[in-house]
Amino acid sequence: MVVTGGAGFLGSHVVKALEGKGCVNVFVARSKDYDLTKEENAIRLLKDINPDIVIHLAGLVGGILPNKERPAEFFYQNATMSIFTMHHSWRYGVKKFTAAAAGCGYPEHAPIPLKEESFWDGFPQWESSPYSLAKRLLHIQSLAYARQYSFVSIITIPGNIYGEHDNFHLQDAHVIPALIRKFVDAVDSGDKRVVVWGTGKPTRDFVYAGDVAEGILLATEKYEQSELVNLSSGKEHTIREVVETLADLTGFNGRIIWDASRPDGQARRCFDVSKAQRDLGFQARTSLEQGLRLTVEWYKQNKDKPGIRK
Repeated sequence: MVVTGGAGFLGSHVVKALEGKGCVNVFVARSKDYDLTKEENAIRLLKDINPDIVIHLAGLVGGILPNKERPAEFFYQNATMSIFTMHHSWRYGVKKFTAAAAGCGYPEHAPIPLKEESFWDGFPQWESSPYSLAKRLLHIQSLAYARQYSFVSIITIPGNIYGEHDNFHLQDAHVIPALIRKFVDAVDSGDKRVVVWGTGKPTRDFVYAGDVAEGILLATEKYEQSELVNLSSGKEHTIREVVETLADLTGFNGRIIWDASRPDGQARRCFDVSKAQRDLGFQARTSLEQGLRLTVEWYKQNKDKPGIRK
């Protein structure tokens, strides 16, 4: 088995889950060894390892700011990695291919909760669309290769993932790791104010990375044909709720300043997870408070290690 991006954020949770199930022949494909934006490296990976299963999690990810500043990179790198890896997985006899698309790939105005059948019913939120549409292409490729080659590929759609091993670089991070860093660092430094982007009103369907990893393994194990499936908690939480919970978990008792001049992003996001529950027996087991506590503790223990923050 190959896990691309297995040393990254979600990938590290998937590898841990595989190890917990006793899987020993797991090859972690790292970008320093296999730059999958280059087709020859995708070919070399499949020829070197000859896996029966590929879990494709490699990608360029980031929050609103890097998506606005580097849209071409986000589109090109994610599109090429996915296209090359799936194509050559088929060419070299992989039996099953599972990948993670992007929850922000849903149409911006799709009905809430987001159902799999709405995935192509409109354009996604503009600021992240180069990234999310590159990821959405996975589904088209999956359908095409199933129709022509009977190739089995499962495209999972995680919610807003957070957890240990996330990216805590303030310029690149998603909302939860950025907030965790701000609150922990403020407590450590004695700062009595934390500035938070936006109004706090938008909602997101936050899901702990360990739960998504379990869902990815269930989908890989149980599906025998190409499928699209949501993997999330199915619950909405406002950004304000997250901020208040993190202030409590970190012991921050200063002033929270809401910078409404900064973008909120999409107003609402929540996923219908009934298909995953029905087909896979999947349910996100980690509450938001539990998951935030685990992530805060991990950041506290690792924040001074090289590369954790810039």
